[in-house]
Amino acid sequence: MATIYRFEDLDAWKIARELTRDVYRITQADGFSRDFALKNQIRKASVSVMSNIAEGFERDGNREFCNFLSIGKGSAGEVRSQLYVALDQEYVSRVEFDHIYSKAQESGRVIAGLSNYLKQSGYSGNKFRR
Repeated sequence: MATIYRFEDLDAWKIARELTRDVYRITQADGFSRDFALKNQIRKASVSVMSNIAEGFERDGNREFCNFLSIGKGSAGEVRSQLYVALDQEYVSRVEFDHIYSKAQESGRVIAGLSNYLKQSGYSGNKFRR
């Protein structure tokens, strides 16, 4: 893997950003306008995915980064769960559900791959350089 200097260059963050963009787009629909709790919760969960990737990266230690990646992966799962509520309440179409669910799954997979890479790399992070 090439050296990455900015979290914005991580594929995991880019996919999480796309997920957040899609979640914000669908939550602007009428159904969500009446369900403030679900709208806010699914938005916060999607933002949490990309934010935890960024925050973990900026910590400069792989152990901390992996902890934040784990939280971000959990948030991607939370988005998937909340999408079922949105589907059941008919706030989203099956096509919208499938697209965003797939994006959340992809996000979780890429985060898991990055975390596994970091754990196996043997590199502790920039803050442990001597």
